[in-house]
Amino acid sequence: MVRLQWLDSISAVKAADWNALFPADYPFTRHEFLQALESGGSVGQSSGRQTGWLVRHFVVWQDEQLLAAVPAYLKLHSYGEYLFDWSFAEAYQNYGLEYYPKLLLAIPFTPAEGPRLGLAAGVDKAQLLQWLKLGVSQLNQQLPLSHLQCLYADPADQQAFRDAGFIERFDVQFLWSNQGFQCFDDFLALLTARKRKQIRKERAAIAEQGLELKTLSGADLDLAFWQQFYRFYCDTYQKRSRHQGYLTLDSFLCWGQSMADQIVVFAAFADKTMLAASLCFRSDTSLYGRYWGCADDVNFLHFECCYYSGIEYCIRQGLQFFDAGAQGEHKLQRGFAPVLRHGFYQFTDKAQHKALNEAIARYCLHEQKAVEQYRQEAALSLPFANSVVER
Repeated sequence: MVRLQWLDSISAVKAADWNALFPADYPFTRHEFLQALESGGSVGQSSGRQTGWLVRHFVVWQDEQLLAAVPAYLKLHSYGEYLFDWSFAEAYQNYGLEYYPKLLLAIPFTPAEGPRLGLAAGVDKAQLLQWLKLGVSQLNQQLPLSHLQCLYADPADQQAFRDAGFIERFDVQFLWSNQGFQCFDDFLALLTARKRKQIRKERAAIAEQGLELKTLSGADLDLAFWQQFYRFYCDTYQKRSRHQGYLTLDSFLCWGQSMADQIVVFAAFADKTMLAASLCFRSDTSLYGRYWGCADDVNFLHFECCYYSGIEYCIRQGLQFFDAGAQGEHKLQRGFAPVLRHGFYQFTDKAQHKALNEAIARYCLHEQKAVEQYRQEAALSLPFANSVVER
């Protein structure tokens, strides 16, 4: 007997059962990653903190066996998503319709492509999406949802959403690819002479300022590190967005306890004082840049911690890709090629929404063409001497 369930906490599922449904090395769907967000109060309503991310993970059971799982959240706003839908929300408001809450299948604050549909052996994605459709229909009886959306799904999941008739949107991110390099100079050899010289100058400037770069992971990530890094994190958001950031110190500490071996930090020190750090997660094939912060503005230090050290790490570790995070056209000049990322939307079938939802679908088709054109134009700015590297 198959049983559908919506969970208000991932702790309702054993970590081993949840993790068995997803690729073991992809960090962001791991039970430990999502649990840290919940127990740390970065999502949900713990300790009275209203985050606008209400946990509603979708799971499917057969007796006591977990057949499928999807990380999911009821969203009361569109912050922290990166493939933003503010224009859709505004259109709903102009029509006098409620856009929130919506149901989001995504990893909070993490625009990194990866699996979103967790499956046991013998269960296919089409079947899971049928169960999900039924589950959403049941959820809608308790809480009116405008729509369901999935962000940054990997290619296998993308096709499942297309086959199920979801509206598709494109986004552009920037991805570094390892072409079998043996050292950083091998990578530089692909660049134009002018860009090669510029990068060497930027890297040399760090040493000339007396700074030491260290790669930290595992046991290096102690309490003192997390406290300092959290100050960096909050300061960065305060300067950029005038708030303290989405994540709590407790969530970072939980990651440090449960996922330290998948965390890689590139940190700059003056004597024994950490002045800046870039925090990444890794899989068996990819490095994912997530958070950056610094105590002082130092020329070229951001480029070193967030890009060059990460590229060098990927070469040293034999990783194939470096996804340095959302946005940032300046990544082009450092060898990060523009690639398409994807979002999928299925709006509630309500008569009063029909005309608006059809207009949104048409808009997304036009947007796809514009985003693809931008990707092609952006690729022309890559600094490679001979050819453009694409994924």
